[in-house]
Amino acid sequence: MLKAPLPLGSTIGILGDGQLGRMLSQAASRLGFKVVTFGPDVGSPAAQVSLASKVAAYTDEAVLERLAEGCDVITFEFENVPADSLDFLTGKGAVVAPSSKALRITQDRVLEKTFAREAGIDTVDFFEINSVADLEAAMQASPTPEALLKTRREGYDGKGQIWVRSPDEVDTAYASLGGRPSILEAKASFTREISVVAARGWNGEIRIFPIGQNHHVGGILSTTLAPAQVSEAVTAKAFEIARKVLEGLDYVGVLAVELFVLPGDELVLNEIAPRVHNSGHWTQDGCLCDQFEQHIRAVVGWPLGDTSARCTVEMTNLLGPDILNWPQLAAEPQSRLYVYGKDEPRVGRKMGHINRIK
Repeated sequence: MLKAPLPLGSTIGILGDGQLGRMLSQAASRLGFKVVTFGPDVGSPAAQVSLASKVAAYTDEAVLERLAEGCDVITFEFENVPADSLDFLTGKGAVVAPSSKALRITQDRVLEKTFAREAGIDTVDFFEINSVADLEAAMQASPTPEALLKTRREGYDGKGQIWVRSPDEVDTAYASLGGRPSILEAKASFTREISVVAARGWNGEIRIFPIGQNHHVGGILSTTLAPAQVSEAVTAKAFEIARKVLEGLDYVGVLAVELFVLPGDELVLNEIAPRVHNSGHWTQDGCLCDQFEQHIRAVVGWPLGDTSARCTVEMTNLLGPDILNWPQLAAEPQSRLYVYGKDEPRVGRKMGHINRIK
């Protein structure tokens, strides 16, 4: 628990060294904080813009202990950081936000959807899968003939998941995920996908950004348009779901709630991302306080910033060789280009994004 707002010049530790850590570090620096990043990669996107970087495995207790000693608060940029590492930091006296409890729940899809149901949030029907027999039984019990098999942990941008469209595909589908603990989710007949990026401070203050409408290609987010053109009823329901998630997890920081909009404007939860999120990048040009500054404000105990939209923005991810078009992208009027500093533009790899003012 942070007892008072951190003063200027305090040090923030960030577990994770990717592009989200990079943009968090840039936001923290602008507010007058020092940043130390911790991750496994030398010359990572976050390390390039931070005061210092620790290169080690997330389970390296010697490095974690030094981080605990040298930082006034510690946060993380992605959900695959081991929750046990957060517990270790807390045990060494570090202030950590979000908490290991929030991370444990949201990095396990069965625990996450169970939490949602207990909080009064609708989800698709789901089944815990630990064997081929479990998968066979779940396919028979599923209310839809098609269902999505996902690993319980890790997996993102379309990885670690496969559609199962008939009982004949059970063995192949289960084997394709390596027999790892999984979840089977009934197919949602949604009309659109939206996300809500929201923040909660140590004092319980909550601020919610306008809703973004998302378009995925090949399981990877392609574009987000925000504020989305949705009904007042959808907005109210989505904001209420975000509040239930934040309060139920006793969350401090920014998170994203991904939702399916069903016919009749009913909402079901898809996933919770316990961090700043790709679908919130539009806020860098659409809001006075973007999601990265908001997360820093939340974890250091500052007042949360204004989340109202100044304009409509379409964010487009730049994947792999898309970034090689930077001369043309940089010349576009009414747009801003963000480059992550990664050295190899592999197909499907997030290399940057562009925000276009609409």
